[in-house]
Amino acid sequence: MECDLVIVGAGPTGLFGAYYAGFRGLRVAVVDSLPELGGQITAMYPEKAILDVAGFPNVKGRDLVAGLVEQAATAEPTYLLDRTASTLDHRDDGISLGLDDGTVVEAKVMLITAGIGKFSPRPLPAGEGWLGRGLEFFVPTFEPYAGKDVVIVGGGDSAFDWALHLEPVARSVTLVHRRDAFRAHARTVEQVRASSVEIVTKAEVTALRDADGGSTGPLAEVEITVGGEPVPRKAQAVVAALGFIADLGPLQQWGIETHKRHLVVDPAMRTNLERVFAAGDITDYPGKVRLIAVGFGEAATAVNNAAVVIDPTAHVFPGHSSEGS
Repeated sequence: MECDLVIVGAGPTGLFGAYYAGFRGLRVAVVDSLPELGGQITAMYPEKAILDVAGFPNVKGRDLVAGLVEQAATAEPTYLLDRTASTLDHRDDGISLGLDDGTVVEAKVMLITAGIGKFSPRPLPAGEGWLGRGLEFFVPTFEPYAGKDVVIVGGGDSAFDWALHLEPVARSVTLVHRRDAFRAHARTVEQVRASSVEIVTKAEVTALRDADGGSTGPLAEVEITVGGEPVPRKAQAVVAALGFIADLGPLQQWGIETHKRHLVVDPAMRTNLERVFAAGDITDYPGKVRLIAVGFGEAATAVNNAAVVIDPTAHVFPGHSSEGS
């Protein structure tokens, strides 16, 4: 298929990029390896409250995605979902993007908004064999945790966010972290401290057991080791919020300059390859701040500069969308 701009990544930044491409009059296609729009938010955090998007004091992830999809629809994008971008043939006059199902997208420019690649959850050493039987790596919905004793392992934003959201739903919530310092936002940490959530630090979950003390039935108990002393605790659910191992996958073979698993861009969101731009969490430059709101601005910057690559007579800034014709 042919288009002016192909976007790799259908998360919030990619969806806003699709809208803005339509605003610039570009034909746009969006590729994503997931079967649904919304990227990591749809896959892992649809019920999570997002507090740092301008104009939305508090918006659930799924509602933010729904609004972005509706906005992007004005561009009439072609969505190529459940397909992975595998090969890139870079030319002076355009690019050919090969997908894993054999589809080839011929585009004049490309915008990469693919988060920071494919994620593999960091394993919980004691959790082998328990996945789906009481152990999960993320919380797409809160209903399954109603009335349960939940143990959350981790000290980052996801661990503390889920602790806050599950506290009014679960019978009890315990947060276990191997250090007494946390990576989560200080305000969220204070909110959890002020709640009924029990925080256990300098500790690890060292065993999971069923009601008979074995490993074949549903989860009924965890062992938390604090200071070398194992302590059993009733639990029917464990959430291992230990972060994810990033993997850029085929992107690493395309010749794009990277820094610590991120794509290096200039102020116009250009990579070192002509006609290849990037925006969102996948990018890196001095002073980078990884927020959804920042990704929106980067997408607009990338699309505006890409429009000039496609048509050198065009202006980088076309005016505001609210201006009359």
